[in-house]
Amino acid sequence: MPNIISREKAEALIREQLVNTIFQDVPKQSAVLSMMRKLPNMTSKQTKIPVLDMLPMAYWVNGDTGTKQTSQQAWDDVYLTAAELAVIVPIPEAVLDDASFDIIGETTPRIHEAMGLRADQAIAFGINRPVEWQSDIITLARQAGNNVSGGITYDSIMGTEGLIAKVEDSGYMVNGILASMKTRAALRGLKDNDGRPLFVTDMKGSTPYALDGSPMTFPQNGSFDQSVAQMVAGAWNQAVYSIRQDITVKILDQGVIQDPVTKEIVYNLAQQDMIAIRVVMRLGWALPNPATRMNDGRTNVPFAYIETATPATDYAVTFTVEDNEEAPEAVVGARIDVNGARKTTNANGVAVFHLRPGTYPAVIKKSGFASQSVTVTVTNTAVSQDITLPIVQ
Repeated sequence: MPNIISREKAEALIREQLVNTIFQDVPKQSAVLSMMRKLPNMTSKQTKIPVLDMLPMAYWVNGDTGTKQTSQQAWDDVYLTAAELAVIVPIPEAVLDDASFDIIGETTPRIHEAMGLRADQAIAFGINRPVEWQSDIITLARQAGNNVSGGITYDSIMGTEGLIAKVEDSGYMVNGILASMKTRAALRGLKDNDGRPLFVTDMKGSTPYALDGSPMTFPQNGSFDQSVAQMVAGAWNQAVYSIRQDITVKILDQGVIQDPVTKEIVYNLAQQDMIAIRVVMRLGWALPNPATRMNDGRTNVPFAYIETATPATDYAVTFTVEDNEEAPEAVVGARIDVNGARKTTNANGVAVFHLRPGTYPAVIKKSGFASQSVTVTVTNTAVSQDITLPIVQ
């Protein structure tokens, strides 16, 4: 029998090639993942990360016989949940037969690019965010009050209430900045009072784009949402991601491909003599945000952003927390966690979030009370949510 490469062997080689490059190249095609910290590959759908939630306190002892006080340290669990990301690339068999170049080789980088684009959009801006994931970086920063107005100016970036200072207030240093291409042009246009450029020292030489020593990244995959932000700064190594180890690649020559919205059949592979490359991977990310001496309540986050000229519309979501006594009283200092964003209730038992339309799980808890969980749906109006925390007897 002549030695030939069968369809089965060829498919196996293609699958192995794609799986290997996905592990290596998808993070490279994602501006966000390339700045985040990669954890070991996940071996299950969910990975638990213990996170420091309460810091111990030290106390001075008065005199030789003074009493030493006790303290405590506590941990919380943050979960990394793998969400499925898939792409199907249909290719006519006639094109494969007649092509004078490597179709698979040309297709693979586009698959990496498509997956990197979706990861960037979901993690940074919440676009098509999987329901299993916590809120995106922009939403988390907004709840912490780390949104900066005023456009691209020296003060909005470097000032005491500027972009970089907002991150430093959380106890971390900025180690990377994500910005749109228009922001790149805006930086070149910054001038001092005498009309001299602030950012470009030599119009003929290349400009190293960095701010306060932190490198800048300008995504070229179309993922940056210019309707929400112009620039996002953060301690990106505090955000983590992991890829589920079971990436699957299949080459299909039977079946139909439907429009995901209308459900109409777009391609019939057998009838139209086509093949389709289907790639499925699962990816999870989280911002553990452990307690620090400058952020002991974990209400701040190590990210900030400069808003657009017209800030994205969000809506006030007001939580009012009371106990379950016959004459209810406000619960002061209750922690409210809305899908990763945290606030504590004030003297009136109130905490206010500012959320874009969507559905958000929330957990309300305080020591001495039974925790409560609710789901908040935001459409196009403000939301009021009354919470009763039963006292633990």
